[in-house]
Amino acid sequence: MYSALGLTGVISSLMSISLTESAANRVRSFLAARGHGFGLRLGVRKTGCSGFAYVVNYADEVHPEDVVFEDRGVKVFVDPGSLALVDGTTVDFVKQGLNEAFRFRNPNVKGECGCGESFSV
Repeated sequence: MYSALGLTGVISSLMSISLTESAANRVRSFLAARGHGFGLRLGVRKTGCSGFAYVVNYADEVHPEDVVFEDRGVKVFVDPGSLALVDGTTVDFVKQGLNEAFRFRNPNVKGECGCGESFSV
C-alpha cells in the first residue's frame, strides 16, 4: 500500500518496500513496548566509503511528504529523497549470537564497502 500527497495507488504498482515476518514482528513488538509510534521510518544518508548508509528509526511523526508502504500490518515511511535508492528493498531483522539488527536486501545496490556499513548504487 502506498499513500502520499493524494497519489494513493499511483506509485504502489511501480515501487515497493517489504518486510520479512521477523522484521514485522520486531517493529510491532518494539512499538508496543514503547507505547507509541506509527511504524518504521526508512531512509538513506550520504556517508561512508561507498556513498550511502541506511537510516532506520521508528516513525513517531507522519510528515505530509512521506511515502507510506504497508506490509504484514506494519507501515514503512520513506522520505521522497530516499525512495529511488530503497525501492524494492526487503527489510529483515536478524539475530546472530548476541547481535541483532535490521538487514536490507536492496536490488539497487551495486557495491558495498568492506565493513558493510555503506553502499553504492
